[in-house]
Amino acid sequence: MTSLDRRSVLRAAASAAAAGALATGCDPHRDEDTGAVPSGGPRPSGAGHVPPAPVRAARPPTRAPGLPVQIEHGPRTGKAVALTFHGAGDPKLATALLAEAERAGARVTVLAVGTWLDAQPAMARRILDGGHELGNHTLHHRNIDALPAAEAYAEITGCADRLRKLTGTIGSWFRPSQTRRATDLVTGLARKAGYPHVLSYDVDSLDANDPGAPAVQRTVLDSVGPGSVVSLHLGHAGTVAALPPILDGLRRRGLRAVTTTELVT
Repeated sequence: MTSLDRRSVLRAAASAAAAGALATGCDPHRDEDTGAVPSGGPRPSGAGHVPPAPVRAARPPTRAPGLPVQIEHGPRTGKAVALTFHGAGDPKLATALLAEAERAGARVTVLAVGTWLDAQPAMARRILDGGHELGNHTLHHRNIDALPAAEAYAEITGCADRLRKLTGTIGSWFRPSQTRRATDLVTGLARKAGYPHVLSYDVDSLDANDPGAPAVQRTVLDSVGPGSVVSLHLGHAGTVAALPPILDGLRRRGLRAVTTTELVT
């Protein structure tokens, strides 16, 4: 992508945000926009079609001996952090963000919503082909801690099934939806579904509220440290614009952005 193309993508994304067209994030008080098609609306490219066979398999669920079942951060003695992204929203914004990460030599972890994968199956391949890792953020992005056991389990396994069909595995991680930490019930259900750990985080960027790129940058860099797991979102123009200065700020501190698996193993 040329500098002109890159600026055009960011300007278009910012205009979309101002018009209210961007996806919402993990705010439990707002409906989740996963990129799924409303009844009677136009179908997105790739929706309803069988995706081609993946060219790169996803990592299987990560097992980190010695770490708790629910992981909030990695080792504090190293020089790495994990930038983790809720996977939903406009695929153009997602692609632009991944390109920014790759331009800086960073690798990220995307926790995808299952209905987003239904609507945008090509994004699974795009994430993995960029050297990033892919995980499970439930099927419909409901408040999983508030659901009965059977419904919560269906949310976990529904997304896992989609990941398996697209990538050959159920993904590296499970992150609960609309909550920072999973209950003991949800943790147990995730283990039953095949995930040894539940991925939480210790830094919340608050980018889902669309505060603007400078605020996202400030929130992350004011709180991040060695071993941090940072919660961010695809589908937000401010996050795309904030990523280059965040990565630059990490580099200035001698920190590098790696996948969560690399951080903890």
